[in-house]
Amino acid sequence: MSPYLYWILAGFLLLIVEMTSGTFYLLVLGLAAFAAALAAWSGATVGAQAGIAGVVALAGVVVVWKMRAGDTPAVSGNALDVGGMVTLESWVDRSAGLAKVRYRDAQWEARVALEPGQQVPEPGTTLYIRNSAGNLLEVSATR
Repeated sequence: MSPYLYWILAGFLLLIVEMTSGTFYLLVLGLAAFAAALAAWSGATVGAQAGIAGVVALAGVVVVWKMRAGDTPAVSGNALDVGGMVTLESWVDRSAGLAKVRYRDAQWEARVALEPGQQVPEPGTTLYIRNSAGNLLEVSATR
């Protein structure tokens, strides 16, 4: 089998796994594998293929990291949601404070803001919306 086919298979595998995670990092790695496949198809050496994959992956990870690093506005454009009650359904990443909450009969992604010394809420806890940015709610235990 040709080297470019291995890169294409790796790219598709990474894209399929990305669909289950939703982080965009595996999407970047999949695109890097496709770039390496293009290099392999054009006759580049294995070292050049790996180098191209590495450069594309590094650039993509930096872009995703910058997008996720806090480009959310400080003040919500939709003040009607502020103060609304939500129910914590499950944790996505407890250490990062990311959770799934139920609000207006729909599931939303939320970032749980904890005050110093405050215990981490368990699923089923009622929380309150402090801010919203797009489809990400910022919630806390206090209004």
